[in-house]
Amino acid sequence: KKKKSSKKKNSNSSKVVLAAGDISECKNDNSARTANIIERYPTATVATMGDNAYKDGSKKDFECYDRTWGAFKKRTKPTLGNHEYRTPNARGYFRYFGKRAGQRGKGYYSYKLGSWTIVALNSVCREVVGGCGKGSPQYQWLKETLSKNKTKCTLAYMHHPWVSSGVHGRTIPIKPMVELLYNSGVDVVLSGHDHMYERFARLSPDERLDNRRGMRQFVVGTGGRALKTQEKLRNIDKRHKHTQERNRKTHGVLKLNLSENSYRWEFIAVKEHKFSDKGMTFCH
Repeated sequence: KKKKSSKKKNSNSSKVVLAAGDISECKNDNSARTANIIERYPTATVATMGDNAYKDGSKKDFECYDRTWGAFKKRTKPTLGNHEYRTPNARGYFRYFGKRAGQRGKGYYSYKLGSWTIVALNSVCREVVGGCGKGSPQYQWLKETLSKNKTKCTLAYMHHPWVSSGVHGRTIPIKPMVELLYNSGVDVVLSGHDHMYERFARLSPDERLDNRRGMRQFVVGTGGRALKTQEKLRNIDKRHKHTQERNRKTHGVLKLNLSENSYRWEFIAVKEHKFSDKGMTFCH
């Protein structure tokens, strides 16, 4: 008898995600510089954390986006930001990304990547159908999706951060969803909105250190939008007490290697900057 092949498809091999928000702006070429980073990883999934096309998410704004990050459209898993809604009902966003954007009026969805479950959320609560509170369609969908989650590791991303030491700070309306993510054992949360990079320790929804069950948030609003405009609004020199790393001067992309029971992160700056941030954490 012929021996059966012992070769099996390795389902536990790590998957790469490249993530950033606040990306394209027609008046500068910063998104082209961050796109150069993504080009180096042709099989990576690209996650965008909203405000993809400044300043209004219009058809013209997305034409500028298309000239840079549009090269990765087929492997992009986007989310909405508040600037997309400057065009009524975020029509420019939904037309550009099509089915990849999730259902119109909702904009939230989930997918599997390797051994991970990933949820993309709409944090523009005043615009998404039903909002973000308990009992909202998005909250109920998220609760059901996470209850069916059979994977050990889970990642969530959205535009607004639930904790940040940047200009915008906390995002109170998304608190119910953050609590649900925490109670469901989510490991990592990605966001944009503040035009900076910030990595936190593993925290509970009330921002207490929790190394056992806490979620680690990365703020990555460094995709291309000018970084200094927000710094003029107020002094943001005071870090959150659980900030582990922060940089306000560097465009770049967060690279995540998602393995069966852990993840590695690396912030990759555009080539003229030397800032980097690397590390590794096991899932819950």
